[in-house]
Amino acid sequence: MQVIGMFMGEYNHTIDAKGRLIVPSKFRDALGDEFVITKGLDGCLFVYDNKEWTAFEEKLKSLPLTNKDARQFVRFFLAGAANVEVDKQGRILVPSNLREFAKLSKEVVLVGVASRIEIWSKEIWENTESFEDMEEIAEHMADLGLGI
Repeated sequence: MQVIGMFMGEYNHTIDAKGRLIVPSKFRDALGDEFVITKGLDGCLFVYDNKEWTAFEEKLKSLPLTNKDARQFVRFFLAGAANVEVDKQGRILVPSNLREFAKLSKEVVLVGVASRIEIWSKEIWENTESFEDMEEIAEHMADLGLGI
């Protein structure tokens, strides 16, 4: 049986004035030396390893060009996407447009979310992810076929 790698965990780090961010070693091991970072939903950034990014790109390419929402969705993810490389200190340079989008200044939180990593401003993460309504959300997940 093959174990499928998943990103999980929450890590607090800082981003320096030049936009460099240390990627936790657990994440670096799975991501490799080069990967993709882009705008995410809910005000964070999404990070994909190259394999997951290619699969995501294929899904985006399959959306109908004639559908306005589909065009906007594709534009949102691809226009902000950037290939990043890990330096010798284990850092990546987060492009300024993505730092501005996610309001990253000093303290950030990296969160493993299965097939991707999310990068959040610590302040936004703490205000967004209270998990107080998790019971109600769990009921909706059951409607999507995820009964626990």
